[in-house]
Amino acid sequence: MRGAVLGRLARVVGERLACPKIPRHAAAPLTVSPPVNFMPVRSLTESAEIAWEDAKPFEEIPGPSCLPLIGCLHHYLPYIGQYSPKRLHHNGRLKLQQFGPIVRQKLPGNTNLLYLFDPEDIEAMYAKEGRYPSRRSHLALQKYRLDRPHMFSTGGILPTNGKHWWELRRRAQKSMNKVSAVASRLPQVDEVCREFAELISKVRCEGSGRVGHFLDLQKRLFLELTITSLLEIRLGKLDDHSDEAEQLAHAVDETNCVVLPTDNGLQLWKYVRTPMYRRLVSAQDTIYRIALKYVETKDDELRHARQKKKAEGESEPDTKHVTSILESFFESGLEDKDIVGLVSDTLMGGIDTGAYTMAYVLYSLANNQDKQDLLAQEARRLLDGSDGKVTTKVLSEARYLKAVMKETYRLHPISIGVGRVIQEDTVIRGFRIPKETVVVTQNQVISRLPEHFPDPQRFLPERWLHKAPPAHPFVVLPFGHGPRSCIGRRMAEQNLQTIILQLISQYRVGWVGGELDCLSNLINEPDAPLDFTFTDRE
Repeated sequence: MRGAVLGRLARVVGERLACPKIPRHAAAPLTVSPPVNFMPVRSLTESAEIAWEDAKPFEEIPGPSCLPLIGCLHHYLPYIGQYSPKRLHHNGRLKLQQFGPIVRQKLPGNTNLLYLFDPEDIEAMYAKEGRYPSRRSHLALQKYRLDRPHMFSTGGILPTNGKHWWELRRRAQKSMNKVSAVASRLPQVDEVCREFAELISKVRCEGSGRVGHFLDLQKRLFLELTITSLLEIRLGKLDDHSDEAEQLAHAVDETNCVVLPTDNGLQLWKYVRTPMYRRLVSAQDTIYRIALKYVETKDDELRHARQKKKAEGESEPDTKHVTSILESFFESGLEDKDIVGLVSDTLMGGIDTGAYTMAYVLYSLANNQDKQDLLAQEARRLLDGSDGKVTTKVLSEARYLKAVMKETYRLHPISIGVGRVIQEDTVIRGFRIPKETVVVTQNQVISRLPEHFPDPQRFLPERWLHKAPPAHPFVVLPFGHGPRSCIGRRMAEQNLQTIILQLISQYRVGWVGGELDCLSNLINEPDAPLDFTFTDRE
């Protein structure tokens, strides 16, 4: 039955719409010193004790001027605007300096938007998010999927809210958060990572050790790691050309590039097929086609395995077999269309986020050679005891590696913060926050403030080696918090930690580029070419 349904799904993908990519213009970096009047953190009870009728009106929250219909959009326009849509962290620092730790804006369509810079207020927001946390994101993706009920049952786990979201989430997280399922893929993940380390030796320039097009290599790596972790297959060797891999990586990049503009702009795509919406459609058609193919392949493989066991008279379950993530999806009660959607969402979430985070880890280590040496010592000691392979035991004992990762998340997070939609009238920081207000936390900004971290611009993994956390727990939230935190966290951390251990144990990584900042698409991406060198460690 499942095979027949998947077969029908495979026949519904229409023609691809070709649309050229709109060029991106990087904004000039802003240099904004931390505000001298940053208000100290308060206890949660201070706002909680203020009743709605006693709180200050929402309109008294400071923020930039707004206009009818377009809200604050004019502040982000080229030449006349003071903010850049591609540098959200620079905007955040400037707004903190201009208006303080809570800032009000209007999005086009009269949607209230609130920025929070105080970790106490961020904690208060999470405390009020309820059983079904709501967010306003991937709106055009939701339209794409809901307009195609023959392909998708819902908008997917990214844009869907309420009970429909929870039905997807609770079934999916049983598979993706299952320690045994994720850990069972570690040998294959390690194999891919060791292959990548060998590839670096082949493609680097003789003498200098420089590697060209390094970001493309990283994306190919994390595409392979995501496919391997989720679907238990290989696309092929990393140094082999793959049209399908290139198509998938490009489609993910296209989707990430159009999410923020379609979420926060005038949303004309709701009424006409704008160029940006056509880019999304083309990219999503590609992702869907590839995801469906691999789900079908795995489903056929499992069905044939069951038939073979039945024919051979094997009735007892294999107690040694560890159910894979995709197998768990099949067994979870999810509809076939939802499984294809989840695989598509995982592909979108695993490639660029992994590649960009890895880039910033290597950048931080290359510019702090003493820290890199400490990590190399730990990596070599652990790998020497495991025949050069990353195992679950190696990862559990890689204490300094985890500190390196946490410090990278602090200095170079994958996003500006976390977005939520307030679901009932509430009070935050003594102000009335009406229902349906969109809140975006500014963790990327506050994680570099001296109020929270001494010497905040320095890369100091040692901050995280003490038992007590170095700052308020809601300052650095790389994977979010609560019921709607990152569903792929275990898989992402396993992939990242494995590749960093393999690379640093073999190479001294150098950096010959300039200062590396980020551009704000859906996620933060490096704003300059990745100019690393890789020389053999003695």
